Amino acid sequence: MAARADTEPIPLAKPVLGPEEEAAVLDVLRSGQLSLGPRVPAFEEAFAARLGAAHASAVSSGTAGLHLGLRAVGVADGDEVVTSPFSFVASANACVFERARPVFADIDPVTLNLAPDAAAAAITQRTSAILPVHIFGYPADLPALEKLGLPIVEDACEALGAVQGDGVAVGARGHPTVFGFYANKQLTTGEGGVVTVGDAALKARIDSERNQGRAPDMGWLDHDRLGFNYRLSDIACAIGLAQLERLDGMLADRARVAARYSEALAGIEGLGLPCPDAGGNVRGWFVYVVQVPHGQDRDDVLRALRDEHGIASKPYLPAIHLMTYYRETFGHREGEFPVCEDIAARSLALPFFPQMTDGQVERVAGALAQVVGQAP
Repeated sequence: MAARADTEPIPLAKPVLGPEEEAAVLDVLRSGQLSLGPRVPAFEEAFAARLGAAHASAVSSGTAGLHLGLRAVGVADGDEVVTSPFSFVASANACVFERARPVFADIDPVTLNLAPDAAAAAITQRTSAILPVHIFGYPADLPALEKLGLPIVEDACEALGAVQGDGVAVGARGHPTVFGFYANKQLTTGEGGVVTVGDAALKARIDSERNQGRAPDMGWLDHDRLGFNYRLSDIACAIGLAQLERLDGMLADRARVAARYSEALAGIEGLGLPCPDAGGNVRGWFVYVVQVPHGQDRDDVLRALRDEHGIASKPYLPAIHLMTYYRETFGHREGEFPVCEDIAARSLALPFFPQMTDGQVERVAGALAQVVGQAP
């Protein structure tokens, strides 16, 4: 007997892939040029044009993009980079790749982004850059951070489609800005990423360093700088081009699901919901993350959603400074960043993908209300 629709498991995420992506991949396979081919610059140009950015460089992952972006602005051994402790660990790891120290500063309790006042207080003579994270797709306060006068590398891996309050798309301010294309992102190439920049010289450096340090006019095995294998394949770029054609619709579908969630969850007392767009800022919806009410155990809520209701959810995100590596390497302890620690301990990502139906959203909302003891 088939399971009823209202009892079938609801996954956390589903990538949006269709016949357009299949056709694009087949075209590349038939061409025989799987890497360093024409789809890479085509994707870069289309992506930059979509955002209004001057240049874009395709890379193998968002993490690779963050690493190259930090190198491009001069972060080096012994430097400090001010960043958020509430992020995926890659934003801090990329600093450590260059033997720089990620210096965390607490987050704003509403937007969950790096708080500009806290960032300013964390700056020392060794600070060489600021790395804000547009967490869960909501724009960080770039105008305030820009006033601090330091190079900025933006982690926009979760923020495709976001717009700053001054009307500039995230990724188009000229700072190295990194987008990620993992399977659950607004646009996916399976793995992959892009760095947008405003300076042609920075693009040339990133393009070289992603390809083992080879300049465009150099021979096959000639390299004039240290580089990495951070290239993105033509197959991935072909998928990206197909996804760009449908991006507006996919972003609109995500916004629709998010709006339905916010309406359905509004009656759960004490539940923290994503902040609404304000001050002209527009979120690029990536995930739908809530904070369970104080007094509830987030992990108990997760288990009950899974075991009793067949609903996938995930702790999202743990505080980076309390991860084992960062405790042991840099001596971090509880209590350093109280806003981040409170938010991280209560945060839970609910199922979220463009194909979600209103019925699925209602089922998740009803189950969550029941689990936290507020079912009607």
